[in-house]
Amino acid sequence: MKKLFVVLAILIFAQSAKAQLFNTERLANIENFDEKKISWGYYLGFNSFDYKFKYKENNPDENADVQVTGEGGFNVGLIGDVRINNYINIRLEPGLSFTKRNLVFPGFEEEKDYLREVKSTYIHIPLLVKFSTKRLNNFKPFIVGGFSTSFNLSSNEDHPEDNASGQFRSISNSLNYELGFGIDFYLFFFKFTPSIRGVFSLSDELVRDINPNSSWTGNIESMSSRGVFINFTFQ
Repeated sequence: MKKLFVVLAILIFAQSAKAQLFNTERLANIENFDEKKISWGYYLGFNSFDYKFKYKENNPDENADVQVTGEGGFNVGLIGDVRINNYINIRLEPGLSFTKRNLVFPGFEEEKDYLREVKSTYIHIPLLVKFSTKRLNNFKPFIVGGFSTSFNLSSNEDHPEDNASGQFRSISNSLNYELGFGIDFYLFFFKFTPSIRGVFSLSDELVRDINPNSSWTGNIESMSSRGVFINFTFQ
């Protein structure tokens, strides 16, 4: 996933640089597309999630922290875009995101104690502001930012058991902020947009164990999701 992030970033910046160097006017595809007040579309993409932990008492040994490994997931959703002016758009992008994270807790010898698999299915609803440059020939770079809420359909927040019984729990709803960039490509019949976006939770998503001195959650002050989305949009 990190390699995909780097490759896509290089491609986006390379295209933008090429535009600045070779800015001869060409035949514009779907020339009046951006004049629409409201437009619609859909997206497909990939994601990679992990957790950021804060501890009540920091341990100088990093191996004593919870280790998180993420597996690549995927995204699918719809887009509603409202044009404010030539450079600013408001976007609503409701969708589904599927992901999996593995947590390894220190201090245990048996896998049933130290390993927790966290599978998540999010209803992800971002409200974003898109700031674009002037269109140059058939592409236009942009940056985007805003806030989102995520509803975890796989949450076990209300499960009566906790880690002592092998049950890792997290909350069902979180608030996030998002930042990203991308580039609009105007093709003959539609607009195609690759983009990269970081998603950072503002919520503490951990549900503590019943025992306040739990070896799993007792020293954790907060646990927040972090994710990278690589989306391909069609409008």
